[in-house]
Amino acid sequence: MSLNDTPSGERLRIAFLGRRNVGKSSLVNAFTGQDLSIVSDTKGTTTDPVYKAMELLPLGPVQIIDTPGFDDEGELGALRVRRTKQVLNKADLAILVADATQPLGPQEQEWLALIRERQIPFLLVWNKADLLPAVPPPEEHAIWTSAQTGLHIHELREAAAKAAVQEQPERHLVADLLETGDTVVLVVPLDGSAPKGRLILPQQQTIRDCLEAGACVMVCRDTELPLLLDKLGQLPKLVITDSQVFASVSKMVPPSVWLTSFSILMARYKGDLALTTQGAQAVSQLRDGDKVLIAEGCTHHRQCEDIGTVKLPRWVHKFTGVEPAFTFCSGRDFPEDLSEYKLVIHCGGCTLGEKEMKFRQRTAADQGVPITNYGILIAYLNGILPRTLEPFAASGAPL
Repeated sequence: MSLNDTPSGERLRIAFLGRRNVGKSSLVNAFTGQDLSIVSDTKGTTTDPVYKAMELLPLGPVQIIDTPGFDDEGELGALRVRRTKQVLNKADLAILVADATQPLGPQEQEWLALIRERQIPFLLVWNKADLLPAVPPPEEHAIWTSAQTGLHIHELREAAAKAAVQEQPERHLVADLLETGDTVVLVVPLDGSAPKGRLILPQQQTIRDCLEAGACVMVCRDTELPLLLDKLGQLPKLVITDSQVFASVSKMVPPSVWLTSFSILMARYKGDLALTTQGAQAVSQLRDGDKVLIAEGCTHHRQCEDIGTVKLPRWVHKFTGVEPAFTFCSGRDFPEDLSEYKLVIHCGGCTLGEKEMKFRQRTAADQGVPITNYGILIAYLNGILPRTLEPFAASGAPL
């Protein structure tokens, strides 16, 4: 899959970390072969994480993240350091850049400990090695470079590619539920909130995964679903629908046909399906004034019938009969302290990496706050959650 074809949530993320003026941004530019970051002798030039996609062989498409110095000072500096720390929540590889002419300081030791604690593969890169009388040979987790002269930049790329490769079980969105020749129907409403001229990412990824499993895929709107089911010679094995039309689609699809949603597939693909399924039940315990966080991984223009800010609060109120206090966040602004919330309702996270999605779920679980997913909650509110989980149990697929 090429660089432009790979969704951002599927790319490995390589984060460059370090104190101000250790040549971190210069090293990022040398590593990427592009003027990605502004370089200056002035401390604190990088004020926000900078993201750039590139091709890193043999890994393929990756995302490079240049971060503000973690020794920044003052109130604004503390905010920058917090944003740098948030990058670790999504990093698949941490490259800690240090000045080769100086020993590691307490801050660098602290960040190395933090990286190890989070079990993130890492490299310690001693930059400005051209100023040393002799350059030491590479070690298991350390390499000496010079962004100024290009010393060992190629070797750094190779070391990064090697360090980022981790043996992990193959993940599937839906392919492990299917066999060659199975028929799958995708239900895609085209209402006011649907993007013009294209399918959204989870729908595209589901189609691709079905095809790779050798399944036959048909796509229709919810309004044409009865017509399609009537025209098929035999019933499909699986119907996957947009969660927003779960209530109507569940009535159209015969009980013998597996039914689930794109969002529920994403809940398993990106995170812990069992945890988010359990979290949905907390909605029944809500009381007036309880704080509920509705979180989305991406930022987008809000429509008048936006699912996160309009539909979900309305459906929760209708189901519970109470008036919770809803708070909303999107993009990278996921709170670190969730203790004030009685429930977190998260989107499918299609733009987030698996690591970041699991970090958000773990953050909630560690603080004793139930967390669920849009599709899982909607299925629960409509009384069909057991049915929507049946494909996983019946196929023996892992949760």
